[in-house]
Parts: sequence; C-alpha cells; structure tokens
Amino acid sequence: MKRFSYARPTEVSEALAEAEGEDVYFLAGGTNLVDLMKENVERPRHLVDITHLPLDRIEEVGSGLKIGALVPNSDLAHDPRVAERYPLLSLALLNGASPQLRNSATTGGNLLQRTRCYYFYDVATPCNKRDPGTGCQAIGGLTRLHAILGASPHCIATHPSDMCVAMAALDAVVHVESASGARTIPFEEFHRLPDDTPERDTTLEPGELVTAVELPPTRFDKHYTYLKLRDRQSYAFALVSVAAAMHLEDGVMTDVRLALGGVAHKPWRDRDAEAFLSGKAPERAHFSDAADVVLAQARGQGANDFKIELAHRAIVRALDQAARGSPQSITDKRIA
Repeated sequence: MKRFSYARPTEVSEALAEAEGEDVYFLAGGTNLVDLMKENVERPRHLVDITHLPLDRIEEVGSGLKIGALVPNSDLAHDPRVAERYPLLSLALLNGASPQLRNSATTGGNLLQRTRCYYFYDVATPCNKRDPGTGCQAIGGLTRLHAILGASPHCIATHPSDMCVAMAALDAVVHVESASGARTIPFEEFHRLPDDTPERDTTLEPGELVTAVELPPTRFDKHYTYLKLRDRQSYAFALVSVAAAMHLEDGVMTDVRLALGGVAHKPWRDRDAEAFLSGKAPERAHFSDAADVVLAQARGQGANDFKIELAHRAIVRALDQAARGSPQSITDKRIA
C-alpha cells in the first residue's frame, strides 16, 4: 500500500478544502476503497475521512426523502419510512452484501463502489479502467460476469451495486458539493457507460463530494420486486438483477419502472420498455415483448452469452412478481 496523508474534518466545507489537488479520496465505510488500496488498485495521495461530517440523517423533503451520504445501508434498508414508501429500495439493499458489510457501507459509498472485474483487481494484467490505454484483458478472457449491454471496445466491466439499480428505477437525484458550489445530478446521469474513457465511473468532477440522495414521491409501495440472480444466495454479486415496479389502474399499467443490474457498466434503466408497457394489461406476453425491447442490443462475449437469456427470463419473472404484488422474498430465496 502506498503511503498517504490523512485528514478527518468535521464540516463539509473543511472536507472540500482538503480535496484540492490530485489523487485525493474521500473515505466513508471503506468496504470497497480499503480493499482496493490493499491491492494497490487505488493509490491515494491524501485520504479525507468524512465519517464525522453531519451527513448521516434521513430527512423528509415534501412527500419524498433526502438520504444523507453517510447513512449506513442497514439503517436505510430498515428505516420505517423507506420500508413503507420505497420497499423496492429496502429489498434491493437487503439483497446486497452481508449484514456486517451493510452495517459499515454508506449510501454515498455504495454509489461509488467500483467494478469487481477480475482484471481490474489484478494489477499484473492490463486494464483500461485501472491504467487507461493499456487494453482490456477481459475481452477474450474470462467474461462470465461481464457486460452484455452498453459495453465498448475499451471495457466490458459491470457495475456491482444493488442499491443503485433500485435508485435508478425510482428516479433518485444525487446531491453533490464542491469548493465551487452545489449541484444535483439525475440518477440516470450519475453513472457512465465506458465509451473510450472507462476509468471514469461517474460524472462527478474532481473535488466533488456526494452529500445526499433524494427520492421523489412514488406510487410503488404495492407492485414492485427486486429479483437478484447470482451464483450463491448467501452473498454474491448479481449475474443479473431486475428492479421492477408499476402502478395499476383499472387493470392496466399506468406507470412502469424497469432497471437491470449485473449487465452493464451502470444500472441499466430502459425507458423504451417502460413506455411499451404503459397502458397495457399486466400479462406475461407483454412482459416478454418488453424484455425483447431491453435486450435488442445485447451482445455476449462468449462465456457470458447465457446472460442474455437469463436476463430475458428475469425481466419477465420480475414484472410478473410486481404485477401480482408478490415481491421476491428475502428469507425464502426460492424464485417466486
């Protein structure tokens, strides 16, 4: 591990002042960053510990909620307001990691966690995400966990978060601050596809700090699910996950949300599929057609070709669960 300097400010303004210069990292729960530092994947010059900033509250904002960046994943999942008004988010969080990790991981840190691509973690191999311009060893390599949507010739890594898939479906908004001021970023615009700069996971600018995530009011407290398919149910990242939610009125879907995880460099929200389903009856034939819309541009890398069919089946199953008001159980992990 490279030597680094360290600061622990108690105010946001102090943290932003510490963030000037290159190779400065904010540290919260550290469940991902510390591992990356140990492996010499991330090599900060200066570490700014933000765990003492006043960013650990969940506040009412109109009919929505504003979640501080330091709210632990476990607190967020079990908050009564979240469980009642945003059960899709609560379910996604409870599908992520282990209870011990959820106790440490924070809302802001979850947004910023990096891919679990084997080649990204192996500093002995070329990786455009870790060292731009060196190549992507994953292409033509071990690709079972890699992207089928939105990949580029420079990177086929996937985004690992469960929480972010639900937040994408819920139209969350990310609040950030820097020395030059504050701004908000719609969730769909927060994470990036790799294109020719895969080293950039998000649209954050240098020195910007995530301070909160805001959830707008929704009508998805009854018809929703988070379906996560993985190699082992105890604790693993998604091969494919689906956040599905809908509002039913007079027997038709009037508002539909559909986002996927484990398939792209960012949480994959498909508004075309949502528009296709709007106004239709909640029938499996329509769900299958919507899955075709989502996966029209899907491309495998050989070892992950199975993900295309797996994603199709998962989308249909998740939409069916949401329509029936029978979200996937956390305790009984058989697919409903």
